[in-house]
Amino acid sequence: MKRIEEVIKDRILVLDGAMGTMIQQHDLKEHDFRKNWFEDHQSSLKGNNDLLSLTRPDIIESIHRAYFEAGADIVETNTFSGTSIAQSDYNLEKYVYEINFHGAQIAKKVAQEFTKKEPLKPRFVAGSIGPTNRTASISPDVNDPGYRNTNFDQLVIAYKEQIHALLDGGVDVLLIETVFDTLNAKAALFAVEEVFSASKNRVPVMISGTITDASGRTLTGQTTEAFLISISHFPLLSVGLNCALGARDMQPYLKTLATKSSFHVSAHPNAGLPNEFGAYDETPEMMCEQLKRFLDDGLINIIGGCCGTTPDHIQAIAELASNYKPRELHVV
Repeated sequence: MKRIEEVIKDRILVLDGAMGTMIQQHDLKEHDFRKNWFEDHQSSLKGNNDLLSLTRPDIIESIHRAYFEAGADIVETNTFSGTSIAQSDYNLEKYVYEINFHGAQIAKKVAQEFTKKEPLKPRFVAGSIGPTNRTASISPDVNDPGYRNTNFDQLVIAYKEQIHALLDGGVDVLLIETVFDTLNAKAALFAVEEVFSASKNRVPVMISGTITDASGRTLTGQTTEAFLISISHFPLLSVGLNCALGARDMQPYLKTLATKSSFHVSAHPNAGLPNEFGAYDETPEMMCEQLKRFLDDGLINIIGGCCGTTPDHIQAIAELASNYKPRELHVV
């Protein structure tokens, strides 16, 4: 089977869509988040979607399968909140290894199944590494701007636990995504290198930042170019943008990456902006109308969807992307 570093040279790769959006369609109850694992746990667990890899693996497997059937080349593990920092809200820090290991194994099982059926279209698993729910650069207390509820060393420890389990579970690539604080991302990259050096098991690394609003900056104030410069010391497979914005609003910042980056470029925008009820209204056709501009301008190597996207969106995106050549790498 070809490695992802080889396949990405030949065609635009398609990433999957939203995990949370698909989970919401199942109308799960509290017991679904406890089944066979956390029956006697004291805290409420509903909404802790990463636990479903343990308690309802059938649902997570079916979502991965739906995205591969829609044409995705890469699916993300159900581990976005799989650090001890994020799981501490539920008093489940000790289950971090199981959450990530089983999350990776479920996705890998489905990927291998599809690769076996279509050897010329190998499927890959990206270990999803979210930003945690804490930031090393901003105080959570407006009355105490110098206060921090986490630090670099704590983040490194948490990320190392997650990365170790994802690698043990068999992921093909690591995806550090939805980066709103580059210091958090730097801690993740530091953790990646420490795990790689200790285990001798290296996989490609993708990173994806989040431009929070029309200011064109991350939550911690960096421009797209500053974000790129901050993480370019690491030999990345790709750098990209995801979440917060729809495709229409993401394009100028993606163009900056495509112009300035010597890495492959990825994009997985939301299905537009959320409406007053928090739902996403862009249909696959509407989203592809916007994404076509990315492709016409030659900005993309990896394309997919974030919040509000479904297998229908990914099918439309895959069909659209198949008509285009990938962005060519260049030395900046």
